Amino acid sequence: MKKSLGAATVSLTNPVWIVGTYDAQGRPNVMAAAWAGVCCSNPPCVYVALRKATYTYGNILQRRAYTVSVPCETYVRQADFFGIASGRDVDKLMVAGLTPEKSDVVDAPYVAEFPLVLECKLLRTVEIGLHTQFIGQIMDVKADMELVGEDGHLDVAGVKPFLFSSVDRSYRAIGKLLGPAFRLGRDVG
Repeated sequence: MKKSLGAATVSLTNPVWIVGTYDAQGRPNVMAAAWAGVCCSNPPCVYVALRKATYTYGNILQRRAYTVSVPCETYVRQADFFGIASGRDVDKLMVAGLTPEKSDVVDAPYVAEFPLVLECKLLRTVEIGLHTQFIGQIMDVKADMELVGEDGHLDVAGVKPFLFSSVDRSYRAIGKLLGPAFRLGRDVG
């Protein structure tokens, strides 16, 4: 038997992404977002869902672009700070001691120290209620050189991304490899 928990944002696989934008004065700004994910494979697209109250919300609408920097576990404190402070009040990157890097593909900055970056142009917005979903087409993916194998594929374990748990409001490391997707279940049934 299961117990009803009611309607809630219970998702156990929320990525911690750092969304980068420029404000109206051209200053780099970042924020942490966990309501995010892949929403299309062709064209490759991701979404971030933001409240209108965030500084980043207006920046994306104005610049029509954003980046997603994926922090590694080493930067969990800085990522949390990016979700606590507002870019209206403080230069978050300067306070955190991290470097804004100008994208050469879209009109948005990314965090130079983070191992993986998605550079996105705004494709569409979807009003959902408290949040607006910003769907961005991935124009380029950048990864630290040491994370790209000779075969050209990304070493996901080397990125060391982490997750946000909406259930207990905590950050979690990603666990062990369980097996290959789209092959592991072939012998079921």
